[in-house]
Amino acid sequence: MPVPLPLLTTEDSGCCTPVTDGVLTPGEAERIAHTFKALGDPTRVRLLSLIAASEGGEACICDLTDPVGLSQPTVSHHMKLLVEAGLATREQRGRWAYYRVVSDALEQASRALRQ
Repeated sequence: MPVPLPLLTTEDSGCCTPVTDGVLTPGEAERIAHTFKALGDPTRVRLLSLIAASEGGEACICDLTDPVGLSQPTVSHHMKLLVEAGLATREQRGRWAYYRVVSDALEQASRALRQ
């Protein structure tokens, strides 16, 4: 059963300039847009949800293909985009890649919209 990703509340908004709290620099806008572009695909959002709900908070690429109904190369492509956006980490173990969600990145994305 899929588990929704929680939106974490924090009191500290120190690292990121919020979208509604002044003008963003071009670099800040590009970084935030890159994050939301990666989250703009329902398959990638689902993959993050599957990883977050997995035992130990990590999942092998081999365990992600069946739930989303896509081939391993396609899922690997989606995961590559999530890793490049800083939303997940990848660890190679033998021939399989294991992924974890970077919860701080989700917090920052949430914070960018809330303030």
